[in-house]
Amino acid sequence: MKETNAVRAPGESYWAFIRHARAPELPVVLLEDTAALTGLVLALLGVGLSSVTGNVVFDGLATIAIGLLLIAVAFVLAVETKSLLLGESATPDARRRIVEALTAGEGVESVIHMRTQHLGPEELLVAAKIAVRHDDSAAAVARAIDEAEVRVRAAVPIARVIYLEPDIRRSGTSPAEAIAPAG
Repeated sequence: MKETNAVRAPGESYWAFIRHARAPELPVVLLEDTAALTGLVLALLGVGLSSVTGNVVFDGLATIAIGLLLIAVAFVLAVETKSLLLGESATPDARRRIVEALTAGEGVESVIHMRTQHLGPEELLVAAKIAVRHDDSAAAVARAIDEAEVRVRAAVPIARVIYLEPDIRRSGTSPAEAIAPAG
């Protein structure tokens, strides 16, 4: 709990922390330790009630409760860490900062669309199609892409792998689509 409290946002519940953590080690340890301590309490109650009453049913019920607790923790861990194994997208705030960084300089008119994926807790892949002016030279487009990558890395330091594809904006796509929640 001490380690979790050091990285958990102020006012964020433990459940919210488990649900939104990009690094799986703390939620896993937090849930495993909580389950272990709860299991010990259940075992103490089961064995204690069995000893006091002479009825072994209490021990059996405690054993079943511990098994259900372990199943519940395993299920929560599987659901919450699955997205990290499959590649979770960046947070909405990080996506917004990336789009702002891409469009902050000269040469990039807008973001046509973008996808992000966590490759690890502290490594983010960014792939974006950016709109450039149709009359820019190849050298100007290359310079704009290099400058945009520097701005993205400054805005979101975990954005380590960045792929930018220049294109001309066509009618029918709006800049708002660039920061849509999907990936």
